[in-house]
Amino acid sequence: MTDIITKENKMLNEKYYTFKHKSGLEVYVIPKKMTTSYAIFATRYGAVDNKFKLDTDKKFTVVPDGIAHFLEHKLFECEGGIDAFELFAKTGASANAYTSNTMTAYIFSCAENFYESLEILLDFVTHPYFTEKTVQKEQGIIGQEIRMYDDNPGARLQKGLMKALYAKNKIRIDVAGTIESISEINADILYKCYNTFYNLNNMALCVCGDIDVNEVERICDKILQEAEKITVIRDGEDDDEPKAVNQKRYICELDVAKPMLAIGIKDTEISSDPKERTKKAYAMEILNEMLFSQSSSFYNDLYNQNLISQELSSGAEHTKQYSFNVISAEAQNPEDIYNRFVEYIETTKKQGLSSEEFELSKRTIYASHIKSFDSVENIGDNFIYNLFDGADLLDAADIINSITLDYVEKLLHQLYNEEAYAMSIVNPISEEN
Repeated sequence: MTDIITKENKMLNEKYYTFKHKSGLEVYVIPKKMTTSYAIFATRYGAVDNKFKLDTDKKFTVVPDGIAHFLEHKLFECEGGIDAFELFAKTGASANAYTSNTMTAYIFSCAENFYESLEILLDFVTHPYFTEKTVQKEQGIIGQEIRMYDDNPGARLQKGLMKALYAKNKIRIDVAGTIESISEINADILYKCYNTFYNLNNMALCVCGDIDVNEVERICDKILQEAEKITVIRDGEDDDEPKAVNQKRYICELDVAKPMLAIGIKDTEISSDPKERTKKAYAMEILNEMLFSQSSSFYNDLYNQNLISQELSSGAEHTKQYSFNVISAEAQNPEDIYNRFVEYIETTKKQGLSSEEFELSKRTIYASHIKSFDSVENIGDNFIYNLFDGADLLDAADIINSITLDYVEKLLHQLYNEEAYAMSIVNPISEEN
C-alpha cells in the first residue's frame, strides 16, 4: 500500500488525498459529494516545447511547431482502428482533450461507471499507436482546423497580440502549428516526443467526485507500468525576452462587422516562488476588476458615449513562463480607445486607488474562487493548472486574503507603463480587398 498524504483547508472545508504511484505518476483525489465525477490526466508538455533533450543527450532535438497538439489528436486512435471515444461511449462518459502552451490534458466526466472510464483513460493515453498512413490522414484534418482558426476573429486577435507583445517567448507559437510545420511531422517524431514527455514521472492524474482513493490506486496498479526516471532539459531561449513589446500594433482584416481590439500589457517580472506568482496572479485579477469591470469609470465612460459595444473584457495570465494582461472590446475607433486607456491609467496612477473599490473587488475575486469549488470540472482543471506551475489550489484562498491595497497599488505602477503596451486589431475587410 502506497503512503497516502491528506491535505485539508478547514476554512474552505476542502481536502485532497495524494500519493506517488510506483509507476512514477503523481495522483490526486479530491472528494466531492456530487452527481458527476471528473478526471484529468495531464502531461507537462505543450506548444512551447519544440526544442528539448534528455540530460544524457549531447544535442537538442528540434521538432515542428504544433506537434504537442498533433500528438493529442493521435492518441485517441488506438491500435486495431479502435477510437477511444467509442470506448467512453460504452461507459456513458463524456471525454475530450486540450493542448495549451505548456500542458496537454485528457479528460472525462460521468455520472456512473467512473472506475471503468478511468481504466480507459489511463490505458489509451499510455499506449500510443502511430503509422505514417494515419499521420498523413491527421495532417489533413488538423490542416482544416488551422484554416478554420485563421478565419476566426477571436483567435486571430489573440494570436496577433502574442506576436506583438513577445519577440522571443514561445507563447508566440500557435498551439496547432502551421500548415507548413505539421507537414513535417511523421511517426518517428511523434514517438520521440511521446517517449520524452509522456513519461509518467512528467505527468499527473487528478480525479474529483464521490471517489475512493484506494480504488483509484488499484486501477493505477492494474493499468500503469513503472516508468524509467528521466530528466528533460528544455532550452532557455525565452530567458532573454526584452521588457519592451516586440511591436506596438498587429493589424489584420477579417469578415467582422466592427473592429475588434485587444490591448496587451507585457510583464517580465516573474518570481521563482510559486506562492508569490499565485499572489501576483490574483492581484492582477483584483486590479482588473477595479479598473475595467462594468462598475468602473473607464467602462461606463466608453459605453455611455457609444465608443464600445456592450462588453469590455479583461483577463490576466501569470505563470513561470510568461505574464501578461489583456483588455478587449469591439469599437469603431480602436486607436481612440487605446489613447483613452493610456490616459485613464496615468490619471489613476496619480490619483491612487480607492480602498473601498479595492475591498469590493477583492471580495468579488475571492467569491469567484470559492464558487469554483461547486464544479468538479473547475476543481480538476484549476488544480492541475496550479500544480504544473508549482502551486496548490487549496492555498489560493489564504493567498487572496493576504493581498493588500498597498500591494495592488505597487502592482499598478510596476505593470502599467507604456513601453509594455501593444494592441492587436481585427478590422472589417476594406473595399479594395
